[in-house]
Amino acid sequence: MSRINGITRGGSLIARIVFFFSKRKVGKVTNPIRIMALNTPILWGYGQMELGQEKAKGVSHTIKLLADLRIATLVGCPFWIDIGSAGCRKLGVTEDKLQELSNYESSSLFSSKEKVVLRYADAMSSTPVVISDEMFNVLSEYFNESQIVELTSAIAWENYRSRFDHALKIESQGFSKGAFSPLPIKN
Repeated sequence: MSRINGITRGGSLIARIVFFFSKRKVGKVTNPIRIMALNTPILWGYGQMELGQEKAKGVSHTIKLLADLRIATLVGCPFWIDIGSAGCRKLGVTEDKLQELSNYESSSLFSSKEKVVLRYADAMSSTPVVISDEMFNVLSEYFNESQIVELTSAIAWENYRSRFDHALKIESQGFSKGAFSPLPIKN
């Protein structure tokens, strides 16, 4: 159970608009949005960042979602593991690939480009963040500067979302019900 319940309906005009778009996009109002609706400026900023992330199309959505799911497993966030797994499946990521996410380095199911992105997500999710010149140079072999900005933003944004939700004990909402979802990675 979440530490904060959030609102179920009503709220500010911005909350009602965001609730509408959440239902339209994923079929229901998500618990993180219900909780953020308690603070309209935070909800507004969250919505703007989500919109910016959605409009950024320079990097494959599938690759960004794999990175998001990897981050959610590193942070241990049940909500983003759930919704990220469902999103990956919707984009055609196989169950086998989801099962290998924790072993991506040694798995033949991940392309070299995906492995570079997942390494980058791992490095950006550690404390302190250490991105070596070597790692950045390898990343630059696959992505131009605009794409690196997009990818870096997507990874940083998922760290925000997963850490926010995990801190408030926001649980999964059944997006992957009955299907495989990776487990949190124990450090």
